[in-house]
Amino acid sequence: MRDKIDALTQNLAYTIVGKNEAIRLVLVALLAGGHALLEDVPGVGKTLLAKALARSIDGKFQRLQCTPDLLPTDITGTNIWNPKSGEFHFLPGPVFANVLLTDEINRATPRTQSALLEVMEEQQVTADGVSRAVPTPFFVIATQNPIEYQGTFPLPEAQMDRFMLSLSLGYPSEAEELQMLQRLHKGINVADLQPCISLAEVQELRQIVAQIKVDISLQQYILDLVRATRCDEEITLGVSPRGTVALHRATQALAFLLGRDYAIPDDVKFLAPHVLCHRLIPTGGRSAKTVMERLLRVVPIP
Repeated sequence: MRDKIDALTQNLAYTIVGKNEAIRLVLVALLAGGHALLEDVPGVGKTLLAKALARSIDGKFQRLQCTPDLLPTDITGTNIWNPKSGEFHFLPGPVFANVLLTDEINRATPRTQSALLEVMEEQQVTADGVSRAVPTPFFVIATQNPIEYQGTFPLPEAQMDRFMLSLSLGYPSEAEELQMLQRLHKGINVADLQPCISLAEVQELRQIVAQIKVDISLQQYILDLVRATRCDEEITLGVSPRGTVALHRATQALAFLLGRDYAIPDDVKFLAPHVLCHRLIPTGGRSAKTVMERLLRVVPIP
């Protein structure tokens, strides 16, 4: 399995140049059974990363472009009438995939955004009173532009809480961008990637990750960080218990990716800004990242 993880990481790094930290965070979310929110400007490789991941795990990829006129049934699917059989048949929506890229999720209306709440939490879709399971593993990568707000609908707290972590790819360095051009010149693209891990093996890896040891003192450290967000004067809304569980699972996944069968405080410190910041509502227009960095300095480390 260690060889499989290394091959998967190399596959993604072959496509996304110089973004090793972002790749690691996406794999953390995948192996921990969560979802990832990419907040970045257009054109930095978000779609490419999602496609490369789906190709690498030999999974079904679907892309959903969110617009204000998108309907909930455009996401989940709907029942259509078949005049030949005289019955309704369910036409599955794009959520019936292994990797779902929800592009510019904040351009969809709140009603449409809410169509993702059930499937992201319970891996099933309910239409006309009938619940249907989506393929496993099911992994959502959502994107939104943090700069352009015209014609957008900010994600509510309940929706943000469904994402295990948030991250940003950022612009590449000059050397990395030159390397991108060289690969483009050679005609290298996502279609050239070969699957290096099966969907069944992804499920098996998730079970292994769940067995990674987290000492009770480290669990207490996670709890102290989360509870500090609930009573801090600079935070209006703190992290929910779902955030506590998300940080614990993400810590296990990161420890596994780094080749350990146990977690350490540095795992928690690295992941805390990515797992907790998007769940916070700071007061007075403060930056959630700045507030989180202060809490990491204040809360005692075991």
